[in-house]
Amino acid sequence: MIAPNEKARGENVADARETQFQNDIMAHLCQHGWLRGHNSAYNTELGLYPEDVLGFFADSYPDQWQKFQKMYPQDSQGTLLKNVAKQLDKVGALNVLRHGFKDRGARVRLAQFKPDHNLNEDILTRYAQNRLRVVPELIYSPHGYAGRLDLVLFLNGIPVATLELKSMFKQTVDNAKKQYKEDRPPVDPRSKKAEPLLTFKRGALVHFALDQKEVWMTSRLEGTSTTFLPFNKGQSDGSAGNPITGGTYDTAYLWEEVFDWHNWLKVIGRFIHVQKKTEKDALGTERISERIIFPRYHQWDVVTRLVDSAKREGPGHRYLVQHSAGSGKSNSIAWTAHQLASLYEESGHKLFQSVIVITARTVLDSQFQETIYQFEHKEGVVARISREEGEGSKSSQL
Repeated sequence: MIAPNEKARGENVADARETQFQNDIMAHLCQHGWLRGHNSAYNTELGLYPEDVLGFFADSYPDQWQKFQKMYPQDSQGTLLKNVAKQLDKVGALNVLRHGFKDRGARVRLAQFKPDHNLNEDILTRYAQNRLRVVPELIYSPHGYAGRLDLVLFLNGIPVATLELKSMFKQTVDNAKKQYKEDRPPVDPRSKKAEPLLTFKRGALVHFALDQKEVWMTSRLEGTSTTFLPFNKGQSDGSAGNPITGGTYDTAYLWEEVFDWHNWLKVIGRFIHVQKKTEKDALGTERISERIIFPRYHQWDVVTRLVDSAKREGPGHRYLVQHSAGSGKSNSIAWTAHQLASLYEESGHKLFQSVIVITARTVLDSQFQETIYQFEHKEGVVARISREEGEGSKSSQL
């Protein structure tokens, strides 16, 4: 039997190690462009960090902010925050961040992603004005539940990710996953009301469970039914997990690479998407199911490396990519194709005039088309080459 004082000592050590882990992550982020936030500045009812919502919009789109103020002369700031929250409820965080919304003649935009080229100084200025913020120990519920999230990440006041950390002294990443499943319900069990921060699409886009050795993620919290996927690098021998780094955390790539200021904005702007699928139940009734597609580490890594290489080396090179079964090849190809089509030379000319995806498998052919069509694109950017889209062979359609 463990004596009470020994048990308390062990818990204190575990808490201290977890706090150090948390502090190390925040220290790195704040040294690389992130802002540190405070629980007291978070609005639980709206699910927003008001200072950054108001600050980004007013600084980056002053003309639109002036229009908004004229439309709502009484409590302009409070009205903007409430209307942003309504849009999050209606269309979701990703849609609001990417497209903004119109409000009585004013165009409300709450993010500026990196442009395809550097020819527009105004866009580059707005891009630099993005506010990435990390808030520790966030009490998120407006319904009286006192649960705290170890870290919450915001883009211009809108929550985009949550993290639960374990120190591995007494608990591991499995305990972090269990905590999400059992202690982070998207609907408050007492009031039966939704938790703004944890609601699918409306709240954070991804939730990370991690310790010093492994990272797992989910894009949808569903209580005990929540499914987590690994967000690990894998080891050199092909086994699961992460390489032992020595001298630092094996999971440091999460905040050093993925949460890098520019990389994280690109993940939100160019990778994450909401996938819709029409399904029929046993009675033949159609319903639309949705899920947020967030890249696994190997997907993000290979797409980033391919696109960076193509931009650096130009057309005319070949690359061989190994992807195992069930590893998300369709999304990786779609992300790569979409981003290659957006590449520009320093002169402002497009690097590739066309990007063609070829596959010999009918099932994958259809899958690629549907995956690519999920991404944000202008009219005419994607053309489907298939027998369903026209008569004759596919080669003639090219």
